[in-house]
Amino acid sequence: KTLRGLLKWALEHELGGLRHNAARDVPKLRQREDGYHAWTEIERARFERRFPIGTKARLAYALLFHTGQRRSDVVLFGRQHMHAGKLRFTQQKNRRRRPISLELPILPQLQKVLEASPLGELTFLVTDHGQPFTVAGFGNWFRDRCTEAGLRHCSAHGLRKAAAVAAAENGATANELMAIFGWLSLKEAERYTRSAEQKKLAERGMGTLVALKVGTRSV
Repeated sequence: KTLRGLLKWALEHELGGLRHNAARDVPKLRQREDGYHAWTEIERARFERRFPIGTKARLAYALLFHTGQRRSDVVLFGRQHMHAGKLRFTQQKNRRRRPISLELPILPQLQKVLEASPLGELTFLVTDHGQPFTVAGFGNWFRDRCTEAGLRHCSAHGLRKAAAVAAAENGATANELMAIFGWLSLKEAERYTRSAEQKKLAERGMGTLVALKVGTRSV
């Protein structure tokens, strides 16, 4: 995809002696439309049972789910980001090209875990050597914790998706989702709100598939 755009630019500017865009005819890679698996409530409960409050794994889980942020942000969270009960930070993704700054309330559930967990000096999460995690290192470490909990198909990013699903199903609007997760367009947010609305409409409408007998009522 990158080469296709690069060669198109080169052709338009008559650079490199190119006569055609060879990358244009290369078949596009097939990608999974659903991407990372979004954790279910049962899977979250299983992880919580395996790692109680006070463990580093539960701290990582709480930071991921109760903020809805990416692992690249979570590994940097520390006391310096806390201000009057809120978490203030700039998302790491596209921070140089198009920075997105967020201010999120610290939920009571997250505050409870923070107060009961050993925290690092510069960052809440630290390695066994007391150093901040790298993004890749944290991802690998957290996946190992998922495996310990019997959730091999779960990942850190899947908790971000689970948070979006939960927010949408609890009534968050598309604009509210954008404010929480730092999305710049409605497209991603509306995908979650549509899915949540479909479930609600289906629950209300399934009873219409069966005609009620005269004298009976829906309960």
